[in-house]
Amino acid sequence: MTERKPPRHIGIIMDGNGRWAKKRMMPRIFGHKQGIKTVKKIVEYSGKIGLEYLTLYTFSTENWNRPEEEVSALMNLLYENLISQLAELKEKNVRLKTIGYIDKLPDKVKKEFHNAQESLKDSDGLTLIIAINYGGRNEIIRSIKKIYQDIQSNLFDINDLNENSFSQFLDTNNIPDPELIIRTSGEFRTSNFLLYQSAYSEYYISNKYWPDFNEDEMNQAIESYKNRNRRFGSI
Repeated sequence: MTERKPPRHIGIIMDGNGRWAKKRMMPRIFGHKQGIKTVKKIVEYSGKIGLEYLTLYTFSTENWNRPEEEVSALMNLLYENLISQLAELKEKNVRLKTIGYIDKLPDKVKKEFHNAQESLKDSDGLTLIIAINYGGRNEIIRSIKKIYQDIQSNLFDINDLNENSFSQFLDTNNIPDPELIIRTSGEFRTSNFLLYQSAYSEYYISNKYWPDFNEDEMNQAIESYKNRNRRFGSI
């Protein structure tokens, strides 16, 4: 079998921050802080290897069920790091996008995401996609509502609905589906991540907790992908 090209788009389910901290008898937020350091490292490496799109599952629609103190600390971490990393992202030619129902986020976090996306909109290197308050089921339901609204407004004909046209109503409109999805911490679950887009994605499960994930593990995932035979339902 001929080795295939590297993926254009990788999605990562960043799992294990809390368990990483628990093993060290530290509070969960300590694990999240270390996880942010790993994000910075993997984003930088993704740019170096020429990856076009990197989607990071940052905060799911279900994560609101966590203790209020942890959710608040996570939102503050996001806010602070958006501000502190913006200049570096711009220097590294990274473009930023968000997917998910961001209306529910705290106002200061929404504002900072908007500011960051505006500031980085002219970058043409790696596109970093932050999945925040994101859930695959929620995205599909919101997409159906958009289609219904467009039909009611005579902007869309139901007879034109197919897989390609439906994808234009998703949060990932104009973004290619991920060829590879990586999940850390050894868990084998999709966790409501890119359910529609990942129909034919290859999965790579890393046994490392997210704070311990590194460039070597990223390479192993990519090499594993390159040596797989993607049949898309054919023989």
